[in-house]
Amino acid sequence: MREIIILSGKGGTGKTSLTGAFAHLAGGQVICDLDVDAPDLHLLLKPQRERREEFYSGHEARIDPAQCDGCGLCASLCQFGAIRENGGGLAIDPLRCEGCKVCVAFCPMEAIAFPEKHCGQWYLSSTRFGPLVHAQLLPGRENSGRLVMVLKQQARELAQARGAALLLCDGAPGIGCPVISSLSGAHLAVAVTEPTPSGRHDLERVADLCGHFQIPLAVVINKYDLNPEETGRIAGFCRERSYPVVGRLPHDLSVTAAMLRGLVVTELPDTAFSLGLKRTWSRIKGLAGLGCQGNAAPGGES
Repeated sequence: MREIIILSGKGGTGKTSLTGAFAHLAGGQVICDLDVDAPDLHLLLKPQRERREEFYSGHEARIDPAQCDGCGLCASLCQFGAIRENGGGLAIDPLRCEGCKVCVAFCPMEAIAFPEKHCGQWYLSSTRFGPLVHAQLLPGRENSGRLVMVLKQQARELAQARGAALLLCDGAPGIGCPVISSLSGAHLAVAVTEPTPSGRHDLERVADLCGHFQIPLAVVINKYDLNPEETGRIAGFCRERSYPVVGRLPHDLSVTAAMLRGLVVTELPDTAFSLGLKRTWSRIKGLAGLGCQGNAAPGGES
């Protein structure tokens, strides 16, 4: 089984739209949405949930008002301002609590519990393109990196059980903790960028991250025709680093038309964009070891 992760150094580059189209072209493989903070692949795939699991991570302090004598020691020790007066007693603001356990350890009345923190849910769903493993963190909750690892483990087990040749992952934007977790065990990362200074800058950051973890990287330049000069700079950067440019995709309103219908662009009649996307996917498969047709040489162009 091969594992491909689609990345972008910033939001809005078209990463999820391309991942949905790749899932369609891959046909029946296992899909995983690793953008747990703001997932949106489900908007295109319309999953039918078959399994739901609660996600707990870390701990959260809670005061039992029946045992608390209101001495205020916990409030004086809390460095995060999480403990405040509430209706004549003391209460802990869960959005401020960092789970350091100081209040629990020093409470003379042992009135503070320290249960696991409920952070969200993860799901196993079916879609028209194959099974989807995805999740949703609750607002303000942390440990997205750990949730990403839970999703990847579940997706890998599912892929092995089904005998799938591919695990296709939609990664989070940026280069933070969830992206680092997403890269673990990947055979190929595909960075989707756009021809703007910020797009180029963030592509460089993703490239450095993949280089640090020794993950092969390929690049797709989306909406390349909107800024040919910046596209040239990105292509030059890729040539210098020997990153294959597996696709140059034009700006095309068919992408928006597909989204409005809840479809991926390759489900519509062929356009210049969708034809280019199919060639791009063929090259990606070759680089990932899923087939040799259409392989891109280092620095090659679509």
